[in-house]
Amino acid sequence: MDTEEHESEWNAAQSIFISEDLLAAAKLQLQFLAVVDRNRWLYQGQTLQWAIYRYNAFWLPFIAKHSESKITSGPLVVPLDCEWIWHCHRLNPIRYKSDCEEFYGKILDNSNVVSSINQETSRKETEETWNKLYPNEPYEYDMSRASSTEFSESLYNGKTQSFSKYDFVLAVERQSPFFYQVSRPHFKKDLFLQEAVARYKGFLHLIRRNRERSLKRFCVPTYDVDLIWHTHQLHPLSYCKDMVELLGKILEHDDTDQNRSKGQKLDTGFSDTTKQWEETFGLRYWRAGAMYRGGAPSPITTTPCIPDPTTPTPSGDADSANGLQRLIHLPKINYIEILLEFVEIKNLPETEKGKVNVVFSKSHSDGIFNSKKKLVIQSESGQKQVAIFQCEPNGYLLFELVSTSKKPNSLGSCFFSLEEFHGKVSVEKWLDLDLNLNLVGSEPIQLKVAASCTFPILAPHVVQMLLHSSSPFQKGCCSFPCVTRFHKNWMWIVDAYGDEIIRLQFRDMKKTKGSEIVGFTRAEETLVVGQFLGQKWSLMDSLWSLTFPETKDSHFLLIGPHMVKLVYGRKLDYEPKHNNDKRTKENDFMTAVEFSAEYPYGKAVAMFDLKSGVLMLQEEWFALPGILSAFIVCKGRT
Repeated sequence: MDTEEHESEWNAAQSIFISEDLLAAAKLQLQFLAVVDRNRWLYQGQTLQWAIYRYNAFWLPFIAKHSESKITSGPLVVPLDCEWIWHCHRLNPIRYKSDCEEFYGKILDNSNVVSSINQETSRKETEETWNKLYPNEPYEYDMSRASSTEFSESLYNGKTQSFSKYDFVLAVERQSPFFYQVSRPHFKKDLFLQEAVARYKGFLHLIRRNRERSLKRFCVPTYDVDLIWHTHQLHPLSYCKDMVELLGKILEHDDTDQNRSKGQKLDTGFSDTTKQWEETFGLRYWRAGAMYRGGAPSPITTTPCIPDPTTPTPSGDADSANGLQRLIHLPKINYIEILLEFVEIKNLPETEKGKVNVVFSKSHSDGIFNSKKKLVIQSESGQKQVAIFQCEPNGYLLFELVSTSKKPNSLGSCFFSLEEFHGKVSVEKWLDLDLNLNLVGSEPIQLKVAASCTFPILAPHVVQMLLHSSSPFQKGCCSFPCVTRFHKNWMWIVDAYGDEIIRLQFRDMKKTKGSEIVGFTRAEETLVVGQFLGQKWSLMDSLWSLTFPETKDSHFLLIGPHMVKLVYGRKLDYEPKHNNDKRTKENDFMTAVEFSAEYPYGKAVAMFDLKSGVLMLQEEWFALPGILSAFIVCKGRT
């Protein structure tokens, strides 16, 4: 196809009519999935079974009654547990339609229902109406009932009732990992979601074209497209109507195949979808921030851990401690994720065809991306290859065309300004190469570059602890094996650029026979930032306390304005995806995990590499308590 045909196909895709505001609805879905993820009792076990029972026995009849004649003046507010099961049920649109029609004679829609995360006054009215209809079943989910004898009796009775035979447990098992794939910040951005809606229409257009040509293809979405597809299905009447008008039938959502291995249905389907998309629209299908990011990390705990607000916390002077925190000045660096590929090349000399690739790098010093990488050109190699990397959102990407013949040499170069992404999430363009003199000809060599990016977010702060004789961030740095000398030497804490942040030293307290940590700041102040009192450390004027584990299986506990557990190993976001180095010992790492009402299953806020002395800090508030904790833990390892 030529450019005009590509544009014609894309315009035809964008003319597809969708009868819902998918952008706004996608944002609500993301909020709902985040709430469910903070209530993981909805993912498995007896608590899930009780939620499934409540959905079938109470919610579906409740909404069916409301659809016949309004039983509340405002919209219904669905209970959280019922909404989650309903969510998973609707994501099998054909089964949901058949179940509704079998038991209620029509599709039960959500047009007069609002989410459990909605706090409008209609919630109270819904609860009052529910309690009148079901006086023996509370509107809010009751955990205690799920573990009672009533649970098994109710389930047994439920089997004799007219409930759907759909395997809800497996449906939940398939859907529960989805939030991890779409939980990164860029999924909440309007521009990203607008592009996702446009790409969803492109996805539907491919399926329509296949149907017109009687082609049976398993089309596989990227995660931005899949989010919008899910959003559409959550409006059953609209989805059925839109799909019948577009395709003549309801489009099935097949999420049963989870095998991503090479050559399997999911892998070949994704490859075929990519090829068809790029041939049809002349655009790249793969998108930064929308690709599979690996399996969700293993949880720290299977039971929620929420700090008790009545539990006493260290009673230090917060203002004074905040003053100490401000002594730590860490450089703030934003980063973006880029997905880069080289699509095609024009006017390449015949002697070099099939013998070139592209080396790319950043034009200036970058605190995140500071290496050179190599990629093939798709039209020359016959294979699709992309690079996914993170870098600062400024400067230029430099591209050097390199010959791979017997005498490798540079044929020319060009650059791509990251300002091209301003107001965009993807760019595809031809670049003219500045050629070496011996290759100058009548036609300039041109390289077609395709790149997409996520939105800038704050990069983790990276610091290193080292002795005076060590070099900052030196590969193989072994500062910590020298930890026995800490009582005689200052420990330097430096940032990613090698600039000193603070110096620390252990010092004996003669009067109490305890220990303290002394800090020497860049302002040339000497301060006591920690004291060992009895069985724990008091840090930052008693704002934080650090207690040691009682057993090998327990954790260091850091209590203050937040509750943080220090767990050995690389956990949560730091969990290694591909760890083939058997020499790496998990006990050489420690993850700091914050627990709160917002993160009852834990959020990784830092990781300590205890061998090299490198600390990665996700949260600025954790900088000084994190550095002090790492310093103390390392001393305890000697």
